[in-house]
Amino acid sequence: MSQLVVAGAQLTCTFGAAPATLVVLPQQRVFVEGRPVANITDHAPLVNIPTFGLCSAPANPAVAAATAAALGTPTPAPCVPATAAPWAPGAPTVLSGGMPLVSNLCMCACTWGGSVTVVMPGTLQTRVP
Repeated sequence: MSQLVVAGAQLTCTFGAAPATLVVLPQQRVFVEGRPVANITDHAPLVNIPTFGLCSAPANPAVAAATAAALGTPTPAPCVPATAAPWAPGAPTVLSGGMPLVSNLCMCACTWGGSVTVVMPGTLQTRVP
C-alpha cells in the first residue's frame, strides 16, 4: 500500500546531484498529519520542485554547453527542473483540489530525461486507500 506525499517530502532526480524538498502551497488543500497533501498538479519547476543542485543530463542544454566548453569532458551544470507534465500515475481514489493525490509510487518526468521520484513521502501513518 502506498503513502500520501505532503509538503516537505524528500525528492530525487536521476540526473540531480542532491535531494530536494517538495513545496506544496496550502491553498484549498487537504491536510494530512499537519501538512498540505500534494496533488498531481504540484509539479511547477522552482515553485513546487526546487533545484537538485547540479544536473548531469546530457540532453540539458546547459550541461551540453558546459561539456563542450570542457572539450568533451562531461560537466554538470546548475539544475533548473523542467517538469512540464504532472505527477503520474496519481492516486485516483482520493482527490484534493479536484485532482488525484500524489503517492510515493508516483514520478514526475523532467524534459531533460530525468525522473523525479519520492524518497520520503513526509507521512508516517497515512496510506492511500
